[in-house]
Formats: sequence, structure tokens, C-alpha cells
Amino acid sequence: MRYPTQLFINGKNCGAAGGQMLAVINPATEATLCETCAATPSDVAIAVAGAQTAFEKSWRDCPPGRRAEIMFQIARVLREHAEELSQLESLSIGKPISDARDEIAMGARTFEYYAGAISRFCGQTIPVARGGFDFVLRQPMGVVAAIVPWNFPFPIAAWKVAPALAAGNAVVLKPARQSPLTALRLGELAAEAGLPDGVLQVLSGSGTEMGDALVTHPLVRKISFTGLTVVGSRIMQLAARDIKRVSLELGGKSPNIIFADADLAKAAATAPMSVFANTGQDCCARSRVFVERAVFDQFVELFVAATNQIIVDDPAKTETQVGPLVSSAQRELVEGYLQSVRTPRHQIVCGGDRPARKGYYLNPALVLGCETSDRAWREEIFGPVACIRPFDREEDMLAEVNASPYGLSGSLWTNDLKRALRVARRVESGVLSVNCHNSVHVEAPFGGFKQSGLGRDLGMSAMEGCTELKNVYIAE
Repeated sequence: MRYPTQLFINGKNCGAAGGQMLAVINPATEATLCETCAATPSDVAIAVAGAQTAFEKSWRDCPPGRRAEIMFQIARVLREHAEELSQLESLSIGKPISDARDEIAMGARTFEYYAGAISRFCGQTIPVARGGFDFVLRQPMGVVAAIVPWNFPFPIAAWKVAPALAAGNAVVLKPARQSPLTALRLGELAAEAGLPDGVLQVLSGSGTEMGDALVTHPLVRKISFTGLTVVGSRIMQLAARDIKRVSLELGGKSPNIIFADADLAKAAATAPMSVFANTGQDCCARSRVFVERAVFDQFVELFVAATNQIIVDDPAKTETQVGPLVSSAQRELVEGYLQSVRTPRHQIVCGGDRPARKGYYLNPALVLGCETSDRAWREEIFGPVACIRPFDREEDMLAEVNASPYGLSGSLWTNDLKRALRVARRVESGVLSVNCHNSVHVEAPFGGFKQSGLGRDLGMSAMEGCTELKNVYIAE
């Protein structure tokens, strides 16, 4: 298999100015797949300048119909290369191949959605007291910096790139250090599909210096970032210097709330993969489980039984449900949280150990006996660990749910419609699922409250977030 290893700037593959390379490690084997170029501030300057030129000379004024045609073509080319992209994703981050295939398909569907949205993305006319004619335009911003994480590299790249392109912007895409391959390939395939040179630039690499150069470049008008809350805070500080537009999708510590009247068998059967999918490396992971006391013991028993059925294995196998963590460092971080709950007060009722095999594997763990002050209960672990607590009163449970500084996602299980509506309104999160765990829909806005971020990916909200409003008044 060919691994894309060079930067993609102005429609061409090229080396980095500093000549530095970074290894891409297969987490399932701990072997080096390849080495990719590490961009420098000099490369950032070239990429942003090229994106600005492409924006001004080709993409900003590209007729909407033609822009839609190109984006539909990108989606078609992505589908033609779906298996190649799936293999790259699985090999570089240890994602089970079946999940990788679903995520590549979602990325293609995202381009299709925004291609179709172009002809439906309108301004408005406004009757004003003075008479005359007043209308509002939605205009592209210019160059958008899209910075994506390693846990869902391809779909999140699509979530950021597609609406920005559809709105008429140029994009500089920066993938995470651990997962650059599908982003670099996206740049190549988009060019193959007819996207003008420079409209999508892709810079692999790492380091504060390179990232700061991208965020602070005077021609970058917006930064769309998904990643750690602490990094999002730094981006906001840097962006504030030039009042750049920012959208941030950050950390999470999502609740899974189970009332006694719920379909307990279904809630328990689906609860493990709402946390352990993607090896728990998901900001939407329902890692805080709240269970009404009357059914607590029964739910725990069912949860453990379902967890023990999860297939933890080689990501290349289609039946695998949970693969390795992304790196040795990430596994050690998760094990640190598990160590903090190895006390007489806590009980790890399943998992938490390393399988006897090569790779950064960790068996999914369920922890009982947590208090609200425990780090494992409060902090985002980003690994296959779920903590579960009983509750008695709805009001007390909601206060505990909302005590988290995060508010991204969550689930609520009940067959009482009035309760579902009441609790859904009270839970402080940007996304909430009732009697299921579906957080993401291409057609609907996705993002969080509080320290989980600001702005929204997906839906028409994302496209709106890539434009500036301009009001024009013409006197009679």
C-alpha cells in the first residue's frame, strides 16, 4: 500500500522546509508504518498565501452550480477510494476496519450533503422603515484553518473542510501528528476530482511553533478546531489578538442516564459500546453512568455480561469491535486513572488489564464505588473505562450530571415521555439522545456547552459558521 508522506500545497506533493520527518506508528503492532513530512512555519506561510490566492482567483467567485459539481465529484472519488482510505485509517490509529469503513462513508456523505446545500444556502431580504431595498448576504471569510484530532481523523476533516468549501472559502487542513495519512490523501483526491489548486492545502506535522504560526497568520480568518480543551483555550487566546472567528469542539464527560422504567435489556446491551467504541477515545463516550437505584444491581450485571462479549482483537479483522489505544502514552494515561481507583472503596468489576499480545491494547473496564470527587469520575479519561453510580432522586442526579465543566453529549433512557422531555431540557449538553446513543448526524448541528466548546460542526449551522453576514441597503 502507498502511504502519502509529503505535504500537499498548491495542488502538489512537496517536502517540508526543515526536512524533518515524523514516524506514523501502527498501534496494533507497534511498528513504524512510514514517516511523513513535518511542516514548519515557513511551510505554513506558503500554504496560507497559496490558499488566499486560490480563494481570490478561483474559488470565491466560482458559480455555486460549479462549486456543487466539484464537491459531488469529490464525494464520488472518495467512494471509489473508500477501501484504500479505510485501510490507511485502520493501520495508522488502530481503528477496527469495520468502523473505519463506516467513517470513510460518512466523510463522503458529508461532502454530498454540503454539495447539495450550496443551492439552498440563501441570504434574505428585509423590509425596513425607510423604504428602499435591504438585503443580507452570506459571504465566505477567506482562508479557514481546520485542525483535526487523531481519534476520528477522516470524518472530522470532512466535517470541517466540506462546509467551508461549500461556503466559498479556501482551507488549510492540519491533521494530528499521529494520523496524517487520510488527510494527505484527501488533498490529493480532491485535486483529482477537480478542486482548483490551493483551495485545499494539507500540512502534516506537530509542535506548538507550527500550530501557532497557522492560528496567528494574518490571512487566516477562522480557526475550526477539535481536540483538547486546554489547546482550545490557547487557540482562543491567540485568535483574540486579531479577533479571528473560532469554532471549538473540545472535551467531554458525557452521562448515560438510566431510569427504572427504561427498556433495561436494551439500555444495558448498548451501554458498553457507548463508552468503549473507538477504545473509549471519543469525547462523546458515555463514561459516567447514572442508574436509578431500584435497577442498579440488575443493570450492572447486564452491563458486565455485555462487556465480556466485546471482541477486543486485531483491527484488521471485520469482527473486531475494540482495537488498541492510539499509543503507548495514551494507554499509560488511562492506566493511571485505573490505578487511582484500585482502592478498597472501589471495585473494578471487569477489564482494566492488558491482553497478552503486542500492541497498545487494554481490556474495557467498569468501575463501581466512585465518588463525585474521584478523578476517574470527573475527568475525561479518553480510554475504555466506564464509571457507574446509583441515584435516588431525579433532581439530585441532574445536579450531579450538570456539575461537570463539560457538556457535549449524553444519553437518557426512559419510557416516560414527560420525563424524557423534562430531563432533556435540563441536561446541559449540546447533544442528547433518548433511548439510544446516536450523537452524530450529518444533517444536524454537533457541538457542546461550557468547556466542551463553542460553535457547531455539521448541519447548516456549520456552513453558516463559515460565512460573514453583510447587510446592504439601497435607497429609493
